[in-house]
Amino acid sequence: MPTNNELYNEAERLKEAGNLVDAAAKLEELVAQDGHYALAHSALAVIYGRLGRHDDAIRHGLAVCQLEPSDPFSFTAMSVTYQRAGRIPEAEEAMFRARTMQGR
Repeated sequence: MPTNNELYNEAERLKEAGNLVDAAAKLEELVAQDGHYALAHSALAVIYGRLGRHDDAIRHGLAVCQLEPSDPFSFTAMSVTYQRAGRIPEAEEAMFRARTMQGR
């Protein structure tokens, strides 16, 4: 069985080669192996957003926010994901949470 790092690195190579569908599949394999690997969820949110699969992008973005609830960047990225999906109220809420954390 490949390690988390091996799967992630292979997904990155696929993404850099422009093969977003296979990169997403490799990252899905990784999160099936380790659902707590926040970086894989984050990469999936970006890739699915680029593929126009906004519900999947949101699902993985939310996973990052759950795994890293005190990281303002997670909520900033979630705001962008919501914006790209056309969900502006949710985007504003995520950005508000990010800004609130930065002010602590």
